[in-house]
Amino acid sequence: MSTPDTRTTTPTATIDQVDVRGPRFAAWITTAVLVVVLLLTTFSVPAAAILLGLQAIVFGIGAVRGPKRSPYGTIYATFVAPRLSPTSEREPVAPLKFAQLVGFVFAAVGVLGFAIGAPVVGTVAAGFALFAAFLNAAFAVCLGCMIYPLASRLRTTSHTAS
Repeated sequence: MSTPDTRTTTPTATIDQVDVRGPRFAAWITTAVLVVVLLLTTFSVPAAAILLGLQAIVFGIGAVRGPKRSPYGTIYATFVAPRLSPTSEREPVAPLKFAQLVGFVFAAVGVLGFAIGAPVVGTVAAGFALFAAFLNAAFAVCLGCMIYPLASRLRTTSHTAS
């Protein structure tokens, strides 16, 4: 889901694009957090719910503010990116924001499941979020980004039908 860096040809093309390594870095952190959530479910469901709630907040911030201004994006920009060579690949922000929204929904469902005494719901929702985060981190496959074009078309279709 990446596109070539077009800074030299069209300066405005990069306004809504980010270095592909940033979201993958965030996906690795998310993967680690969600693994801990699933491990915690065997010892303390309330602790798992709290940690998943914190991850939901991170997802929510990423969905609203974008990958650069999300907590993990800020860590990447501050501590990791300055140590790397300039990127040759960039990707659009909108699909990444949508992917964060999808992550937020799964995390929120998980927290709700834990809160109402349905730990299986919480665990399954956290597991789905973990699966998506790991695919992005390890294989650069962003499921939310892949669904984004369909969701965009559905949203556009519903707006024109009204």
